[in-house]
Amino acid sequence: MKKFYKGLCYVEAFLARLFLTAMVILVFSAGLARLLGHPINWAMDIATCLFAWACFLSADVAWQRNRLMSVEVLTNRLSEAGRRYFRLANYTILTAFLLYVIPAGVWLSWVSRARAFQGIPDFSYSWVTMAMPVGAVLLLVTTVLKVRDEFGNRGDRSQAQAPVEGGQCC
Repeated sequence: MKKFYKGLCYVEAFLARLFLTAMVILVFSAGLARLLGHPINWAMDIATCLFAWACFLSADVAWQRNRLMSVEVLTNRLSEAGRRYFRLANYTILTAFLLYVIPAGVWLSWVSRARAFQGIPDFSYSWVTMAMPVGAVLLLVTTVLKVRDEFGNRGDRSQAQAPVEGGQCC
């Protein structure tokens, strides 16, 4: 299972980089083409779709590596037990939110399946809206693994909170 998850993490990070790079290339190319008098009308629409996917995938990659922004002014003054309590409370809130977002995103994708994205024929709006539930599932898996590590390490934060080196996920 660990091997599968590491592979999933690798694919996720690769896709996030690929989508971000493709989005930048599309936006730059569209601007350059417009300057030359031959606009690429669909480029911004596809870049918007890639942006949605890149945001959710990148959020999970950052969450896996403990690179999300955090405000630790108060928690740094607490004991390790107090910090652990706040981490678990944060994980609980995040889990509840993600458990709400997943079915809501699936429902949104389902009801928008017949709608064309930005008027592009044969490109369903569901391809964009599925970024939310897919990203939420990935974030939920990462959160569950963090909770498991929290209980498995019993205060030893060297493994659970240390950023992953070399771009590999835990």
